[in-house]
Amino acid sequence: MLFDTHVHLNADQFADDLEETIARAHEADVKYMTVVGFDRKTIPLAIQIAEDYDHIYAAVGWHPVDAIDMTEEDLQWIEELSSHPKVVAIGEMGLDYHWDKSPADVQKEVFRKQIQLAKKLKMPIIIHNREATDDIVEILKEENAAEVGGIMHCYSGPVETAKECIDMNFMISLGGPVTFKNAKLPKEVAEAVDLEHLLVETDCPFLAPHPNRGKRNEPAYVKLVAEQVAELKGLTYEEVSKRTTENALKFFRIKS
Repeated sequence: MLFDTHVHLNADQFADDLEETIARAHEADVKYMTVVGFDRKTIPLAIQIAEDYDHIYAAVGWHPVDAIDMTEEDLQWIEELSSHPKVVAIGEMGLDYHWDKSPADVQKEVFRKQIQLAKKLKMPIIIHNREATDDIVEILKEENAAEVGGIMHCYSGPVETAKECIDMNFMISLGGPVTFKNAKLPKEVAEAVDLEHLLVETDCPFLAPHPNRGKRNEPAYVKLVAEQVAELKGLTYEEVSKRTTENALKFFRIKS
């Protein structure tokens, strides 16, 4: 069985066929999922989906693109929601220098506040990184994020940085890009990082793996990610699915 560690079933793209999407995931051997909420709209939806379905869990945090919109009340709200029995992580959080909505200094402040909150709550964190690797690693070190650990979500950086993150108690999560023919770095990471430090995800509805690239992604497709990781590591699909699921259950402190 598989654990898709990062889904956005709370996105508008699934509003009309959520139940069918989850059914297709189960047919594809995907038993567990974590729905990630990242703003005022998606956080309540993530928790609602987790409440409605067995083996689906939620993460709550604030996305860096929208950092400029986050208030102290929002941070307090996230703290309150963290006590929900199906909330298993804080995030996604991090830095995103691709879009211009939130200035870098604001993003950094909101990122630090969420790390500090997670440490207070003793909960792991989920990291969003787009074109900001050096700053993210620096902040994780400065804030001693290793104390709670986390996931480098849809990791796309080099092997060296992955190992640096593993040393800080972080898991490396691979998504659809590891299946792309021209995606050199994710393939190198899949080959180099020990299976005990790897997770798989879709980040659906985004980043659909080959041969569905460009289409709406969904949790059923995480099987394609696991199959690619298995091929790159010279392992069986069964070995990769079993171990990455065990890794995720342990990371999220879920009793199977």
